[in-house]
Amino acid sequence: MKTTLLQTDIRWADPEANRQRLEQRLAELPPADLYVFPEMFSTGFCTDPEGIAEENVHEGTLAWMQRVAASRNCALAGSVAVKEDGKFYNRFYFVYPDGKWCFYDKKHLFTYGGEHKTFTAGKERVIVTYRNVRILLQVCYDLRFPVWSRNRKDYDMAIYVASWPTPRVEAWNALLRARAIENQCYVAGVNRVGEDPYCHYCGGTVLIDPYGRTLEACRQGEEDQVTADIDLEELERFRRKFPVLDDADTFEINLMPMKNN
Repeated sequence: MKTTLLQTDIRWADPEANRQRLEQRLAELPPADLYVFPEMFSTGFCTDPEGIAEENVHEGTLAWMQRVAASRNCALAGSVAVKEDGKFYNRFYFVYPDGKWCFYDKKHLFTYGGEHKTFTAGKERVIVTYRNVRILLQVCYDLRFPVWSRNRKDYDMAIYVASWPTPRVEAWNALLRARAIENQCYVAGVNRVGEDPYCHYCGGTVLIDPYGRTLEACRQGEEDQVTADIDLEELERFRRKFPVLDDADTFEINLMPMKNN
């Protein structure tokens, strides 16, 4: 599965401009099976989503993703701020070439940045299957919580879309590699560049193989893209030769109701 990761700058709270820019960039790229965008790629990481979050799935960013996916015969992935039944979600859309779509709502909201004050946390761990690759969907701060992404032999690749600021980029680099090694999977980390009203971002977009090796990485601090193949045959050979997942600890995840103070 040929996968392209797009490291982008994002114009603050301007979905139309961001979609147009992405469509221009896609038109310049060679074909791929999957294109992945950063967290909240249509607006930037905005924790005050009133008036910005999208409500109508038949318009706006999701509809745009469906149109572009169909025209390029590819899948598109990335997160968007949405409003549903009066609640806000940081929603990771995965859109298939035929227009069907799945989504994952970010579980670990970034309390340090106030995301928990306006957004509602998701409760479901989501794995999609595309061209025989089983893909775990994750968003930014989820990366710091390894139990949530623990491989139960149910996925082959994890995608982390992010708005991860420059001062903590070394944590981003280390944790992505750790997730690939401990879960014996491919890991795609897609981060933005540029600035918003609160932070500076230097990227760090990378595709890592199950050995923890970098397959491709974007240039630091610049808009860029990289493409690499997800090789399931190589992954299965490695897992058979060195069956780490067979020795994993057993556990259960109990989701407790959140309390408001």
